[in-house]
This record gives sequence, structure tokens and C-alpha cells, in this order.
Amino acid sequence: MMISEKQETMANRSYEQLVEEALKQKFSGWDFSWLDGRYYESETFWNYRQLVLDRMRLVSSILDMGTGGGEFLASLSDLPLQTYATEYYPPNIPIATQRLTPLGVQVVPLKDEHILPFQNEMFDFVINRHEYYELSEVWRILKPGGIFLTQQVGPRNCVQLNQYLGAPLDPHTGKWSLSQEKQDFVDAGFSVLQSHEQVLESNFYDIGAVVFYLKVIEWQIEDFSVEKYEQRLREMHQLIEHQGAFYATEHRFLIKAKKPL
Repeated sequence: MMISEKQETMANRSYEQLVEEALKQKFSGWDFSWLDGRYYESETFWNYRQLVLDRMRLVSSILDMGTGGGEFLASLSDLPLQTYATEYYPPNIPIATQRLTPLGVQVVPLKDEHILPFQNEMFDFVINRHEYYELSEVWRILKPGGIFLTQQVGPRNCVQLNQYLGAPLDPHTGKWSLSQEKQDFVDAGFSVLQSHEQVLESNFYDIGAVVFYLKVIEWQIEDFSVEKYEQRLREMHQLIEHQGAFYATEHRFLIKAKKPL
């Protein structure tokens, strides 16, 4: 494996320096660029972006659920005239609004993530990448013949971090699976057109990347703090120095479903 210049720089820094830098690093929107060169995740065999683009060309209205800072939606060209985005996390709302409003996108803050404040049968296409959804609400706002495309984080995501640090796993993740979701879609009246699942390789190249990840992805280890897990974090730092990375896995699944005519 080729070692980047950034990884070589990290290798020459102490545990304290790496952790301090990670804790000071600000995070806004859904921008993980600070991890470039410090964290690697392999790509899914499906292309979420291309699936969105392929369908988007055929519709006049689209909703992006959980837009974060609007990064993904802003990267798409030729958005439909009627394009909306929702966001539940308050700090992201002004970021998304500033980025998306000039593109003609209406950003709608959510007060309750279980309720989508839109009229019935308003959208041809609803997309959702790693965001919560209430299936009955998605059904309600989709036009007949409309498509819902969602990519979700699976229950085996980065469980190696929890296991190594001795942190509990979320007890609810065992109930979250592709097979169960597909059944829920069918029960709700959808036709499932496409479904995929994949476990991906992910590598953390320094302990700062681990700390930053756990600081931002708060639900991975809900009680995470450097102080509480310091001993194991230091051991992980030594492990990374010895083998070049902490090896973990990402877990993703995708469902594309249609509301029948």
C-alpha cells in the first residue's frame, strides 16, 4: 500500500498532538474533507450519484431529504425547476440555505423529522442518503408512479471501533436490515425495483482521524469522549503506528422503490 505524504506527516506526530488537532477541528454541513489522506473508504459497486442523475432527467420535481450542508445537491447539474431540500440539524440549515438558494433550491427546515411539511403527491422523485425517513410520509408526498431512492448505513458500520474501544453497540441496530426494510416497503404498498447491500473496507491512518470521526458521528459511540476511552485510544494509536492503519468496515444498503400508478 502506498503511503501518502500526509500519512507520513501524521506518523511523525504524537498521540497528544493528533488528538488535540482533531478535537479543535470544526465540522460544518456534511463536509469530511479534513479526513482526506487520513481515512479511506472503498466505494459501493452501485453509484448513488449516477442513479440520481439518471432519474432526475425524467422528472420535474425532486426532494433531497437530509441535505446536510447541501453539498451533494449542489454538485448536480440541471436540477428540476421544482427542487426542495429538507434538513433537521439546525447548524446545517444556514449552510444549506446559503449554498442552495442561489441554485433555485428551496431549503425547508424540519421541526419534526417524522413529518414532511409538503402537500400530498407533490414530488416525482425523493432521494435520501443516510437520512432518517418515515415511510408513510414518503408515500404521502410522492406522486403515483414516483420513485424513492435511499442509501442507508447498515448495522455493521464501523463496529470494529466499538469492539476495540470496549464501547457498547446500539441495541437497535440489530432490527435495522435491508431484508426488513424491503418488507416494510412492500407492506406500505411500494414496488421495490432495486436493492443492494455491501460491506466496504475502511481504514483510519491516524488516531486523530478516529477521534474526529467519533466526534462527528455521535451515534457510533454515544458516550464517546477522549477522557473516557483514553487508555484504549492510546493502544489504538500504537496499533496504527505498528500496522499503518486501524482496519474497519463500512456497511451500506440501497433501495429504489416505486409508488404504483
